[in-house]
Amino acid sequence: MLRLFSKIRSSLLSEHRFSKYLIYAIGEIILVVVGILIALEINNQNDTRKERAKEVHYLQNIKTDLNLNIEELDHYIQIRTKLIENADTIIRHFEGEPVKDLEQFNTLGIGIYSWQKYYQKNNTFIELLNSGNLSIISNDQIKNTLMNIETLYKKLKYEEDHYRFDIEENLYKPIYSMLDLNPMLNSYTFLMSNGTQGKDSPLTEKYYKNFFKSVSIKNGFILTTFQFSVMNAQMEEMKNMSLKLIDIIDSEIQR
Repeated sequence: MLRLFSKIRSSLLSEHRFSKYLIYAIGEIILVVVGILIALEINNQNDTRKERAKEVHYLQNIKTDLNLNIEELDHYIQIRTKLIENADTIIRHFEGEPVKDLEQFNTLGIGIYSWQKYYQKNNTFIELLNSGNLSIISNDQIKNTLMNIETLYKKLKYEEDHYRFDIEENLYKPIYSMLDLNPMLNSYTFLMSNGTQGKDSPLTEKYYKNFFKSVSIKNGFILTTFQFSVMNAQMEEMKNMSLKLIDIIDSEIQR
């Protein structure tokens, strides 16, 4: 091809056909420019495809994280709903309802004393933030919803920290100073393991004599029902937002 162009140029020059040579030269320049533009466009398209593949990879990982979080949120909501019911039952006993089975009553409190914090699985979002790659997510709705979920998570952590302080003051401290924990824990372990662990240590009314006189302990259970209800509402909001975000991500991946 280059030899052909060279022969044409030589022929035009040797024949002193300068006007045609000039037109040819301009046409050759245009062809070169067009070729460069085509090459650049192909290169840009390849880069765009690579960026899109990278974005889809991140979106799929975000979706995986969201599904794991939804399972965890359901798990924690279920547990904390049960703990609210337990606390309500305990409060009724503080207000005069007789305790018919002290071993079963003991299990109601143990679940509350040993509550656990919720930790979000947001590895992909953190990776995007730390690497400066959040901008690779082209859909602003996805980015904004991720940020909103993160904000809700921080509010939930604040609520958990606040609750932790409340029960340390109103449950842990008075119970630790008032009760020998051995009978409580032995009875719980024995009951939960169907007698294979712990000790069969029947609890007595005398053991709980001062327990039901403590306003601080009662307030601890009242705060449990209130703050777990607040946390459940926050987790429900996070779950609903995550479900909507999954739909948005699915649409974005398919476009």
